[in-house]
Amino acid sequence: MKKIFSVILVLTMIVSFAMAQPKIKLVTKASEKKVDVLIGGELFTSYIYPDNIKKPVLWPVISDGGNEITRQFPLKNKAGERADHPHHVGIWLNYGDVNGLDFWNNSEAIPADRADKYGTIYHETIESVKSGKGEATLLTTASWKDIKGNKLLKEISEYTFSVDGKTRIIDRTTMLKAENGKVDITDNKEGMFAIRLTRELELPSRGKVKLTDSHGVVTEVDGSDDKTATGNYLSSEGIEGDAVWATRGKWMKLYGEINGEKVAVVIFDHPGNAGYPTYWHARGYGLFAANTLGQKVFSKGKEEMNLSVEKGETVTFRYRLAVFSGEPTVEEINKMSKDFESKI
Repeated sequence: MKKIFSVILVLTMIVSFAMAQPKIKLVTKASEKKVDVLIGGELFTSYIYPDNIKKPVLWPVISDGGNEITRQFPLKNKAGERADHPHHVGIWLNYGDVNGLDFWNNSEAIPADRADKYGTIYHETIESVKSGKGEATLLTTASWKDIKGNKLLKEISEYTFSVDGKTRIIDRTTMLKAENGKVDITDNKEGMFAIRLTRELELPSRGKVKLTDSHGVVTEVDGSDDKTATGNYLSSEGIEGDAVWATRGKWMKLYGEINGEKVAVVIFDHPGNAGYPTYWHARGYGLFAANTLGQKVFSKGKEEMNLSVEKGETVTFRYRLAVFSGEPTVEEINKMSKDFESKI
């Protein structure tokens, strides 16, 4: 009899948990070149592929408390944000040297006489969308091309969006296939899985900082006088602040406060990735990136990682980005890290 009651209790708990999970709905808007990700009817993020940026991205990204954690420039102007690096948009994955082409730094700001040095990732198809309780999945394809339209890589990316209490999670699995010949992904500092964050999550800085107003006009201010930036880094190896740049680790936390909400953004590397554990291309001014392949600069020449993909072969990368509303402990992050590592 006790066993029966135990089974009923477990089933009841499972059903209650499932009912408590919010609906995550994917809404395709082909005419607007995007797919909205709604949690409980509210926007979490959008997969967007407009003509004025050089790769598909997730933008904006919004916390459980309703605060945008991603920088709005160059798609919008927000007073008090920086107007640098127009190629830093939302969450993205690309690289600085693919068959000699720079996919990372490409943007509308590149002059026409230098455009042939850069590559563009073109969204191709929405293969599938699957909404559900507590989890939703988006499958897309894209092509990495040179200025003449020659395809270097075919990309297939799966995005899984999930919720754990007040934590919003994005898992990205990207397979790259060399369809038309060998592709060399040469060791480069500029990569690979990245997010550009709002001013509040930057690290406090000294010296002059160029900020925009609501009309996009740039003004230079003294960074030490601007109290908006509240961010700090903590790596899985216990390193903090600006010192995390060019260090290795299986995860990195950036935490701060936006409009009274304590927020933490954590990126997790996966042991299946080439170059694991990743080097961190994590800057105080809002660029937060995991670069598993760029090792030469970060190691001051002691290491080098050059990856070649032969024609017809593939390489796969997996990353997780979690947006916490609150202050996750190291123990909580390590638990999530182990969960992610178990995923194939």
